[in-house]
Amino acid sequence: LAVVGAHLAGMPLHWQLTSRGAELVRRCRSAPAYRLFAIANSVPPKPALVHGGSAAIEVEVYRLPVAAFGSFVVEVPAPLAIGTVELEDGTSVKGFVAEPRALDGAADITDFGGWRGYIRSLG
Repeated sequence: LAVVGAHLAGMPLHWQLTSRGAELVRRCRSAPAYRLFAIANSVPPKPALVHGGSAAIEVEVYRLPVAAFGSFVVEVPAPLAIGTVELEDGTSVKGFVAEPRALDGAADITDFGGWRGYIRSLG
């Protein structure tokens, strides 16, 4: 499972992975085909990963037991979704993506390279 925001290690929703026995497989970047947005009025703050750009975005990939994956996915709130994310090495994994409505009022934060860069910029 590729995560790009509030589920990254050290972020507010990371516990939703660790409490289900998720194991970090690797830290890497997406293929250079994405854009990243800060979703408006999201609590806690969350990003929206959208295919169709030209940037590689920081991701963490986790291994999650199949049964735990199901219980995790039912907690994913709209406008986020689980889809297919292409990684920098050309492989694909399931991961967080966003529905088009996630961009309503969202700020384009692609130039930060990832959620951590954006969060650091907030001070």
